[in-house]
Amino acid sequence: MKLPWNKVSGIITDGAPAMAGDRSGLSTLICNKVIEKGGEAIKLHCIIHQQVLCAKYLKYDHVMKPVVKTINFIRAKALYHCQFKQFLLDIHAEYEDVLYHNDVRWLSRGSALQRFNSLRKEIKEFLETKGQPMRELSDPIWLADLGFLVDITSHLNVLNTSLQGKDAAVNQLYSHLKAFGRKLQLFQRHLSQTQANTIHFPALQEIMNSFSQDNISVQMSRYAADIATLAEEFKRRFQDFAAIEKEISLFSSPFSVDPDDAPEQLQLELIELQCDSELRSRYQQLSLVNFYRQLDKGRFQEIRTQAKKMLSLFGSTYLCEKTFSAMNFNKNRVRTRLSDSHLRDILRIKTTAFVPDQACLLEHRSQFHPSH
Repeated sequence: MKLPWNKVSGIITDGAPAMAGDRSGLSTLICNKVIEKGGEAIKLHCIIHQQVLCAKYLKYDHVMKPVVKTINFIRAKALYHCQFKQFLLDIHAEYEDVLYHNDVRWLSRGSALQRFNSLRKEIKEFLETKGQPMRELSDPIWLADLGFLVDITSHLNVLNTSLQGKDAAVNQLYSHLKAFGRKLQLFQRHLSQTQANTIHFPALQEIMNSFSQDNISVQMSRYAADIATLAEEFKRRFQDFAAIEKEISLFSSPFSVDPDDAPEQLQLELIELQCDSELRSRYQQLSLVNFYRQLDKGRFQEIRTQAKKMLSLFGSTYLCEKTFSAMNFNKNRVRTRLSDSHLRDILRIKTTAFVPDQACLLEHRSQFHPSH
């Protein structure tokens, strides 16, 4: 495409060995090429993909396997499924059905667990009528594990949703990640207390209120240890984002950074920026993009260049996944006459932020329906 290599600011991958290998990985080869041409590129692993890998670290197979087995038992046979839905309708249950869990769909685990937990009494009664009782639903310890997994998965799903979106800059994604790390520390402190505080774990709190706390309270130290392990896993996996934390802080909070900690080519301009009261006022009123856009090119050339680099970084592969999904949706076996050029135009319309001026386009058409 004849693009200058020294303009490449970074590359983000899904972490596959062919992409992220230290010697022959695509990101390594690209970064070496950029350095060869006098530039510098940042290698990152998709923040959403890493978050999902961290979430899988809490396996809790002794909870997930019986839940998935029970859901499959209810939904695998059409008769049982219809009878279960009618049973929920007759007793005016909160939900009308249970949800499948698909390991590929990142948010499905939390949704399936939450629905199962809300319908656990109805599920227990239905299974007993079918002669397939689920003994785990009478075990307070197992139910406590289920409640804990429902709550922590719900928190992980909230994080995953906040990381999605096409207009999220890398500093916004990293701020969500840091906030979740502090939340994990808070959860660990609450559950490590002599009298465990489960205010942020409503499903677990419900189980504790339903059964004798003596049987469940001993599990709190294990839950706290699991959260501590999860926090360490987050810290280990997101080292690539932590390595550029100074650059992110300089970009998102230029008036709070000590000039001595900034790169040498930015120090003088940063002092000029911090001493300008009018620019400080604009910083508080405008978005980051608009603030850096209105900076004077002559006075703050280096700061503008640094801002462009940070704004051009992708924190996740969300746009790639969205484009791939749009392609799969449009390129199906029914549309046999779809050409490559038409598919490319469809994907451009789907992924672009521009809105076509249809009135202007129609004005230049002498005939709206050429086939007539």
